[in-house]
Amino acid sequence: MTTTIYGIKNCDTMKKARAWLDGHKIAYDFHDYKAAGIDRKRLESWSKEVGWETLLNRAGTTFRALPDADKAGLTEKKAIALMLAQPSMIKRPVLDLGGRVLVGFKPEIYAADVGKR
Repeated sequence: MTTTIYGIKNCDTMKKARAWLDGHKIAYDFHDYKAAGIDRKRLESWSKEVGWETLLNRAGTTFRALPDADKAGLTEKKAIALMLAQPSMIKRPVLDLGGRVLVGFKPEIYAADVGKR
């Protein structure tokens, strides 16, 4: 199974996650949202697994810059539409382990879940 890490190349959290994977000699493919985009089917699948609330990066500048009307009354459908339109709103990284998805980077979680593979 191929491990794929999704995110944005210059994100500091992405750099930490990739350094962790490299340091533990875990092979992975990198999918850059800015360069390659993201498809609705994948976002919907992740949302079903981890919840759209987990996927949506509300702390980022892209989300905070949205008009209040766009932030109000969020639903899964609306959140996915926002993330499709502006992939910077997807929390980073998303690590697809080929059957399980981890969102965000915490070394202890990577050690427990990725290190077992």
